[in-house]
Amino acid sequence: MRTPSSPAHAGSRAGVGLLVLAAVLPLAAGCGNTGGLASAGPTPTAIGPVHLWPERKGADVPPADPGGAPPEYVPGLPPVAGQDVHSVDPVALVQAELRAHPDITVGPDGMPAETAAAIRACGREGQAPGACPVRAPYYRDLTGNGKDEVVVGIEFPDRMMSVRVYTADADGRLNRIMATTQTVIGVELAGRDVILRVPSGNPGYELITAWSWDAGQRTMLPAREEIVRVPAGAAGAAAPAPGAP
Repeated sequence: MRTPSSPAHAGSRAGVGLLVLAAVLPLAAGCGNTGGLASAGPTPTAIGPVHLWPERKGADVPPADPGGAPPEYVPGLPPVAGQDVHSVDPVALVQAELRAHPDITVGPDGMPAETAAAIRACGREGQAPGACPVRAPYYRDLTGNGKDEVVVGIEFPDRMMSVRVYTADADGRLNRIMATTQTVIGVELAGRDVILRVPSGNPGYELITAWSWDAGQRTMLPAREEIVRVPAGAAGAAAPAPGAP
């Protein structure tokens, strides 16, 4: 037969129970916070843009041509079967453009006379190895039509380069959709963009331009530009253009 506990014993056990509960509660609270979110402090108030001189009449942006840019077809080449630009000889392509636009030194078709002469001599017997200014082509679907375009680089004097992109239409005609000549640090393909890195004019900085296909204008345009600081000693900070001596 068990003897009922006295009030003193009952109070003692209650006190022990409270101590155990007090010890367990912090542990339970700690387990509940494990992996939880912690406050990063007060969030700064967002400050929206302030339109300066709102009374001033700004410049107008001419509307885009609803018809887009006219095709820059390359004449004098046979039609491309199945829109497969891989079958096109890039040297023959550039030579065809030279025949169509001879003696032009400025603009998209501009080319120094010595470069034009070297291109005309490409593939001829006696030309020194590496003397042809037309670089090996690259291929990428840049228009999103499921067919590759061909990217051609032409070396100019003084580390300049002409970068051109061609696509084949449904009739097999080659259409030039990009042409620019820059003092080039490097050229990259990123997704459906052609990225050009050129000196910015400010020491220690370079200009990065992303050329993208504009379906409305039916051409590639310099859609984004960014001036970035080049870390001292970084690889490529003062790199020559591809193929330059």
